[in-house]
Amino acid sequence: MKVLVTGVAGFIGSFTAQRLLERGDDVVGLDNLNDYYDVSLKRARLERLERHARFRFVRADLADQAAILDLFAREQFERVAHLGAQAGVRYSLQAPHSYIQSNITGTLNVLEGCRHNAVGHLVYASSSSVYGASARLPYSVHEPASHPVSLYAATKRSNELMAHSYSSVFGLPTTGLRFFTVYGPWGRPDMALFLFSRAILAGEPIQVFNHGHHKRDFTYVDDIVEGVVRVLDRVAKPDPRWDSAHPDPAYSAAPYRIYNIGSNRPVELLRYIEVLEQCLGRKAQKILLPLQPGDVADTFADVRELIDDIGYQPTTPVEVGVRNFVDWYRDYYGCAEG
Repeated sequence: MKVLVTGVAGFIGSFTAQRLLERGDDVVGLDNLNDYYDVSLKRARLERLERHARFRFVRADLADQAAILDLFAREQFERVAHLGAQAGVRYSLQAPHSYIQSNITGTLNVLEGCRHNAVGHLVYASSSSVYGASARLPYSVHEPASHPVSLYAATKRSNELMAHSYSSVFGLPTTGLRFFTVYGPWGRPDMALFLFSRAILAGEPIQVFNHGHHKRDFTYVDDIVEGVVRVLDRVAKPDPRWDSAHPDPAYSAAPYRIYNIGSNRPVELLRYIEVLEQCLGRKAQKILLPLQPGDVADTFADVRELIDDIGYQPTTPVEVGVRNFVDWYRDYYGCAEG
């Protein structure tokens, strides 16, 4: 197939493109290479993809309506993996307008491109953050996600609603994936594992929010990408279970689905740090702080629908995933052992 992957220089986008190329798909990757974090890391990810003859990179901004619509019209994609977005919960408190431009306007442009060019299936990145103030665990796609506590979360929930409207009115098959704390080699420098590793190796203290007692459904990137590609192949269809008198948020009379995609094994942050210390061979100096604005105390994904529908089965424990990250980090940045 010919597949568009947005956010292709990003963490999940680059791994998804790699997997699609390895199985023989033609991939057009789009990214604006913004400086939210180290652009050289983004370029290094792209260099790995550019070894494939079936890969082509397009530098453009999702919010550039003319550029995005022209790309769709020219390429006639069969599938779209929309993984590009302005990421980060805390940064959304500082730079809210960038989230509206990228996540709302950008997603609208992708939806319009799909609508006007007969794209067979749009799979897009949502987030566990949409569950917000809900304390009902594990998070289920059958429960309303109506109380986001950050603008980032609000934009992701908006994307789900926008997708449903296009599925309903235009018959565009769409599937949203609510990612749960993805980590692994080539990860984002603003994520905890990256920040902690850099500080511990430099002999600097790490900031541990909520005193380290919150839990996260840490999910290894290979497990995530396996799910993304399987979902891309399973085109969303109207669900016969739909009952307008008892509407379920996870599916619809339109070709629309929402799934959680996580490890289904929450790990306390202090345990995560302990595993990292073991892999680095160094102890962390911890500054214990309260929960940050916009953060949620715990995340825990109920992934039963994804298991039932596509056979998704995450297999990587944090002890293995963190070790893989540390090995990559030491190699990429030339850090000595011990």
